[in-house]
Amino acid sequence: MLTKLPFKNLVNRPARSAALIIISAFLSFSVFGGAMVLSSLQIGLGSLRSRLGADIIAVPDKAARQNDLEAILIQGRPGYFYMDKENLDKISCIEGIEAVSAQYYLASLSAGCCSMPVQVIGFDPETDFSVKPWIQKSYKKQLNEGDVLAGANINAEAGENLRFYGETCKVAAKLDKTGTELDNAVYADSATVKMLMAAAKKKGVGVLEKNDPEKLISSVLIKVKDGYDVSKVSDEINIHLRGVTAVKTQNMISGIAQSLSGISEITNILMWAIRALALVIMAVAFSMMINERKREFAVLRVIGASRKRLAGIVLTESVIVGCMGGLTGVLAACVLIFPFGGLLEQKIGLPYLVPDVKTILLTAVSAVLAAMIAGPLTAAFSAVKIGRMDTGVILNSN
Repeated sequence: MLTKLPFKNLVNRPARSAALIIISAFLSFSVFGGAMVLSSLQIGLGSLRSRLGADIIAVPDKAARQNDLEAILIQGRPGYFYMDKENLDKISCIEGIEAVSAQYYLASLSAGCCSMPVQVIGFDPETDFSVKPWIQKSYKKQLNEGDVLAGANINAEAGENLRFYGETCKVAAKLDKTGTELDNAVYADSATVKMLMAAAKKKGVGVLEKNDPEKLISSVLIKVKDGYDVSKVSDEINIHLRGVTAVKTQNMISGIAQSLSGISEITNILMWAIRALALVIMAVAFSMMINERKREFAVLRVIGASRKRLAGIVLTESVIVGCMGGLTGVLAACVLIFPFGGLLEQKIGLPYLVPDVKTILLTAVSAVLAAMIAGPLTAAFSAVKIGRMDTGVILNSN
């Protein structure tokens, strides 16, 4: 009878049990939800860092002054800018540079000439060290002219066609999600993007109307040799190349890292406040429960239950409550966080990439265990109170 009693007590008092489970659920929700959000942001930042792949990016002065580069690569805003292709050779001659590769940016339009308004990013397959290592996870073949690779958020699947400035391109593959705004871009090799730039020129698009697309590039990705200072190499480029600004990728990411640090601090404070409040409420609830059940425990003492056994009943109930609340909180967090990850990324304006299944499961188990441990901890004081009860006084009162 005493073995089944904790379960019967919880079932026979559904309102009280539900309240304790909800409080426990808040605790596990904060543990699991907070860990998932912060982990997703940290993984997203790491993904952005590795995805940029370069130590320095050289762009036209105007683009650097207006933050066009960050708008395209970090914020995912469609745009374009160009400089003379000769700058690629000039940069490659600077001491301390290991590798250089040109990129091309072209913003499609929402007009009838284009399927959708997206950012087109072109890369040179012969020299690229930034895009290829990433896309080869999804597509290992060589791209043909007219083939494009769609970012994870692009509404197009492999085999479908997209139109840009009157030219039809085939989606060769859909890329893995990076958790950054780069998921909203379309990628093509230099041959395809130059074809699209020529088509855009015929449509009268900006600077392309007055220049030869074959002589233009948008940016130069630069990898610095080991042993050389990135800042000094960047300064050399800025000193010797007129009309070009070298931007250290670390500087681009540092602002995001600072924002992430601020959000992490605020989130941690809120989560710990919720956890502390949940623990206090649970402790008060178990204390009130003991006072309410004094006569019940006194009767159990009379029929032979030891004080240790009665304390065990309370602790068992708290473990059950913690387990049920922990599972409820984790499920609630999954429902609220995972389906709306994209919306969350959009609202906070930071890279966001959900962890792998193994990490999610381990975090979920940790959250449930935290709730199960918190239950007995908050009920411990109440369990001690049982041992101090005077059975005779309780039964003779009222």
